[in-house]
Amino acid sequence: MRSPTAADIAASWAGVEADFAGLSRDADERISVEHIAWADVIAVMEKRQKSKLSSQFGNLLAQKKVVVLSVPDKFSYMEPALVEVLEPKLRHLLKL
Repeated sequence: MRSPTAADIAASWAGVEADFAGLSRDADERISVEHIAWADVIAVMEKRQKSKLSSQFGNLLAQKKVVVLSVPDKFSYMEPALVEVLEPKLRHLLKL
């Protein structure tokens, strides 16, 4: 629920378009070449996700900014504590 929360927070800010997709095979929306092409910045929650993303889409990420937010997987969607962790990280990332 970290990624949908992050996407919804970012998308609520003026001038920001945001989406989310998963890396696992059972993700509701699995990340695709189209997602990579669309994104200016790609944020992942954990270092292992960045490694997995690089192994799946390495050559397509050459011109992309990929950032690890370091947010543990212990929150529910839009949980106030999660929003409190994500908002400053996203503002810094997006220079808002």
